[in-house]
Amino acid sequence: MKRMKTALLAVCSILLATISPSDCHAQQVALKTNLLYDATTTPNLGLEMGVGKKHSMQVFYGLNPFKFNHGADRKYLKHWIVNPEYRYWFCHRFNGSFVGVHAFGGEYSASNIKMPLGWWKELRDHRFEGWYIGAGVSYGYQWVLSQHFNFEAAIGFGAAYINYEKFKCANCQYKEGSGDKTYVGPTKAALSLVYMF
Repeated sequence: MKRMKTALLAVCSILLATISPSDCHAQQVALKTNLLYDATTTPNLGLEMGVGKKHSMQVFYGLNPFKFNHGADRKYLKHWIVNPEYRYWFCHRFNGSFVGVHAFGGEYSASNIKMPLGWWKELRDHRFEGWYIGAGVSYGYQWVLSQHFNFEAAIGFGAAYINYEKFKCANCQYKEGSGDKTYVGPTKAALSLVYMF
């Protein structure tokens, strides 16, 4: 677990270090939040920087520390995620279509969650804790709204490795087992409000 955190921090540090502070001028830096992620009660913040006329790099961080309900049927999907991404823009950065390559990783603790499309059915009746890491490709489009505001839509597909420990219920410490899962499918969905510097 500690190695994974160190590796994720190293990747993000390398991405940010490739951009010189002297390069941070108009239409070079964007601060953003994914409104879909906000709607799941997960505060998140992204920083994107241009690294060429048609290239940019971004890092997103999201954290959900919340629990809903009380007692044995406590429902929650507590987690944190770091999500670095490289983007190639077809016209100019921060305007129009782009394709990207993203990675992601983090930790989670989840209980009483019904996942879409019937995936991971045991999550409905047990608590799972662990970590995950993955990668994928993405496509998106960004609209210029004003001098300082843009709006972005993006979707991504890829794969993730998920390590877990399984517990009998939300509050108990009785561990029923451990293992791992592989997920292939959507890895990103974003409707983001973007503030341009």
